[in-house]
Amino acid sequence: SGINAEYEAVVSTQSTGDVRKMEAEVVAMCGRLFNHPDQVYGSITSGGTESILMSMKTHRDWSREEKGIDKPNIIVPKTAHPAFDKAAIYFKIHIIHIEVDPVTYAVNPADVARAINSNTICIVASAPQYPHGIMDDVIALNDIAVRNDVGLHVDACLGGFLIPFMEEAGYPLPLFDFRLPGVTAISIDTHKYGYTYKGSSVVLYRNFEIFSNQITSTSDWAGGVYASPSMAGSRPGANIAVTWASMMSYGRQGYVTATKEVISGARYFIEGLRKIKGLEVMGKPEVSCVAWTSSAFNIYNMSSDLADKGWNLAVLQFPAGIHIALTRRHTSPGVIDQLLCDIRESAVKQLAAPKSKPSGAAAMYGMAAQIPDRSIVDDIAKEFWKLYYSTG
Repeated sequence: SGINAEYEAVVSTQSTGDVRKMEAEVVAMCGRLFNHPDQVYGSITSGGTESILMSMKTHRDWSREEKGIDKPNIIVPKTAHPAFDKAAIYFKIHIIHIEVDPVTYAVNPADVARAINSNTICIVASAPQYPHGIMDDVIALNDIAVRNDVGLHVDACLGGFLIPFMEEAGYPLPLFDFRLPGVTAISIDTHKYGYTYKGSSVVLYRNFEIFSNQITSTSDWAGGVYASPSMAGSRPGANIAVTWASMMSYGRQGYVTATKEVISGARYFIEGLRKIKGLEVMGKPEVSCVAWTSSAFNIYNMSSDLADKGWNLAVLQFPAGIHIALTRRHTSPGVIDQLLCDIRESAVKQLAAPKSKPSGAAAMYGMAAQIPDRSIVDDIAKEFWKLYYSTG
């Protein structure tokens, strides 16, 4: 074949026909999950970050072609994934961050609307966002996108294989998908609650007109015409095959069952957290991620206590908190109850000495959050990667 694309010649069905078909079927199945009314277009990527990168690059090029925008900006909630910041850096897009409500931790649609200008190419909704597990108001953001004729990217990387099944599992949500006419793209991670191997995500578009801007084509190369739909040229066919096999193995009912287990476990955990003195659940999480904080003691001290007991939990900043993404493993008998017991024990300990100074990792988190010049923290992070790759 004279066409060079991922995994050799993707349009040559002689060597990659089965993998091509699997990818097309994964994209089609995801399109149906998110209620696309017609032929959906998109691709499998290496993960949620690449899906977001591709969408932002696509919206940039689409808006330049359709509207002549050459100084693009995107409007993103502060709680949205850092991949949007990475896309802004990579593709020279100005990013406008919108603060979220300090009580609900959801972005205020009116604040998004006020930030839109003639150079806006896309606004972003998280479904849900990672830090606190909050669903942004996708319906209101859809109305804003339609009214202002801008793109709307729904980032469902975290919840993409939970939220489409929640209604059937008994936990209905407001609309968040292609049933809303302003939604132009959705990112969905198959390697999270889709239960396939890491390195697999899907990005979907409303139509081919938009998706065509994701494709790059070099037609005058000496080696032939080179066309590629995503960041990578060569892509691992095994990941595509395993993603397809995972979806076929679970099937719709399998995902509904898994979703019911995860969401019921999360609701049980939230109910237990709210009964613990000194703790506050952050916002009203509706999916699998839950975060909590305390106004009575340093929450990072609790994080250290739980780490000492073997719990691997993430910490938050601005404001400080602890985060967990509940999975099916957490719904095994006794696991959530044990976690709640350990949290309760730590809360009693911290309330007895609320002024105790943090130490170890807790002290490090507290110090990093208080550094006003964030470029210093960025430099420290880069130094980490310098040491990570050191073989000395």
